[in-house]
Amino acid sequence: MAGGTMLFDWGARYFRTLGRRGRTVLFQLPLTGTMLLVILLASVLHPDLKWSAAFVSSLAFHAVLLAACAAIPWDRLPERAVLAIPVLDCLAVGLSREAGDQYLSVLSFLLVFPVVWLSHGPRRGGVTLAVIAAILSVALPPMILGSGFTSASFIRAVLLPVILGAIAFTTFGVANALRLQRHRLEEREAEVRELLAASEDREQLLGTVMDTVSVDVWALDREGRTILTNRHHGSSPGGAAQQEPAPAEADRLVFGIDRKELLPPEQHPRARAAQGQSFTDELVWIGTANSQRAYSATCRLIPGSDGRQVGAVLALTDVTALVEALSAKDQFVASVSHELRTPLTSILGYLSIAMDEEGLDPELEHCLEVAKRNAERLLNLVADLLTIASGTLTVRPRPADLAEVAAQSVDAAQPRAASGGVTLSLETEGPAPGRFDPDRLGQAIDNLVSNAIKYTPKGGTVTVRVRSENGYLVCEVADTGVGMTDEDLANAFTRFFRTASAHSSAIPGAGLGLAITRSIIENHRGSVTLASRHGQGTTAKLTLPESHAVEGSPAGTR
Repeated sequence: MAGGTMLFDWGARYFRTLGRRGRTVLFQLPLTGTMLLVILLASVLHPDLKWSAAFVSSLAFHAVLLAACAAIPWDRLPERAVLAIPVLDCLAVGLSREAGDQYLSVLSFLLVFPVVWLSHGPRRGGVTLAVIAAILSVALPPMILGSGFTSASFIRAVLLPVILGAIAFTTFGVANALRLQRHRLEEREAEVRELLAASEDREQLLGTVMDTVSVDVWALDREGRTILTNRHHGSSPGGAAQQEPAPAEADRLVFGIDRKELLPPEQHPRARAAQGQSFTDELVWIGTANSQRAYSATCRLIPGSDGRQVGAVLALTDVTALVEALSAKDQFVASVSHELRTPLTSILGYLSIAMDEEGLDPELEHCLEVAKRNAERLLNLVADLLTIASGTLTVRPRPADLAEVAAQSVDAAQPRAASGGVTLSLETEGPAPGRFDPDRLGQAIDNLVSNAIKYTPKGGTVTVRVRSENGYLVCEVADTGVGMTDEDLANAFTRFFRTASAHSSAIPGAGLGLAITRSIIENHRGSVTLASRHGQGTTAKLTLPESHAVEGSPAGTR
C-alpha cells in the first residue's frame, strides 16, 4: 500500500512537470496501447480473422491522432483546444468497432478512455461533451461506412451514451474530490512548511540566546537526561567537552555553602532537578583544595500540557570570583571590627570606674552616661559586624521548644515596647518542639521583634505567632508599622541596607539585623520571608524543619 502511494505521488509530481504537449501524449497513450494490445490478442486467438480496409483505415486514424498529440504545439492554442483529440478518439473507436469483425465488438469499452479524459476536468461542460462524443461514436460510424442502422446499432445508440454518461459523471465527481483533497493537502503542506520554518527560526534564536549567556544551562527530561544544553562551559570543570553539569557527576565532590559539608548525590543540583525540586541561587562548591569552585544553582520546572512536570531547566553560574571578593571584604571588616573591640572595651571599663566615683558633678555624670551609652551602642555594632563578616557563625542544634524561645524574646522586649507605646503579644498553639540552636533562634527572633518595635509608631501592635505546620516550625512577627515598598523588600536582606523611612525618621540601626537573621535561619536549612505593604505594616516569617540533622559546624554566611 505504501509503495503504491509513493508510486502515485511520484507519477503526480512527474505529470505536473510536463508541458501541455507531454500531458496530451500521456493521455493518448493508454487508448493507443490498449487498441494495439486488443488487435494483437485478436490475431493470436483468431488467426483467420480478416481485416477490412475500413478497419485498417480506422487504425491509421488512431495513429494519426497519436502523432497529432505529439506534433501540434498545444501551448500556443487555447486551453480547451486539446479536447478535440478525445472527441475524435470516440469517433475513431466507433469506426473501429463498426468496421471490425463481430469478435471486435468489445472495442466499445475503449470509449472509457476518451470519456474519462473529457470529464476529469474541473468544468461540468466536459461531462456534456463526453456524452455528446459517446452519441457521435454510435451515430456517425454507420453513416460514414454506409453499413446502415440495425437493431443492435439502435440499442447501442441508447444504452452506450447512458452508461458512458454515468462513467463521465462519476469521473467528474471523483476527479474534483481528489483535486479538492490535493488542494487541501497542499495548503496543509504549506502551513507545515511555514510552521517548520518558524520552528527552525525559534530554535536558531533559542540556540543563539543560550550560547550568548555566560551561564551553563541544561534542559533535562523527567528522568534527568540532558535534552538541550548551551555551548558555554567556561565555568564548568572539565572544559568544553563537558556534556553534563559538573555538579551532578558522581565522581565530583560537591559541598554545601560551608565548603566542608559533603553533599550526598541526591542533594546535587542535577539530582534535585530530576526529582522535581525548584530552587533559586543556591550556592554549592565543586572540587577540593585549590581546584574548588563556587556555583550558583537555579532550577525551574517545565510544566506539560496536563500540568504535570515533564522536565526541568538547570542553570549554573560560576561565582567563585564574586564569593572570593566578598570574603576578602568580610575579612577586612572583621579585622577592623576586631581592632575596634579592644579599645571600646577599655573605654567602657574606664567609664564604669569613673561613674562609680562618689560626689560626681551631675552634669559630668550625665556626660559620662551619654559617653557610655554611645560606647555600648558602638560595641554592639562591632559585635554585629564581626558576626556577619567573619564567616564563622556556628549552629549547634539540640532539642528545644520554639514557643519557649519566642516567649523569652517577647519578655525581654516588653520594656522597650512599653516605653514606645507599642503593644507586644505572643500567640502560640502550645509547645513547638524541634531540633535547632535555641540561642541562635533567640537571636534571630530578637532581631525581628526589635525591628518591628522600632518601625511601629505609638499605639501600634506587634504580634509574635508560633506554630507547627506540615512538618515545619513557623514563627511570624507581624507589626502595624510603617511598612515597606517593593524596592525596600527587594533589598531588605542586603547588609547595611536601610529604608528611606529609617533615614528620614533618624531611627537608629546599622542595617545588619535581617542579614544576620537570614544567615542563622539558612544555617538551620530553613527560610525567612517578608511580606509588607507600605503604610500598613510588615510580617516576617521564619520557617525551619522540625528535625535538623546538621551537627554544629562553622557555616559561612551568604
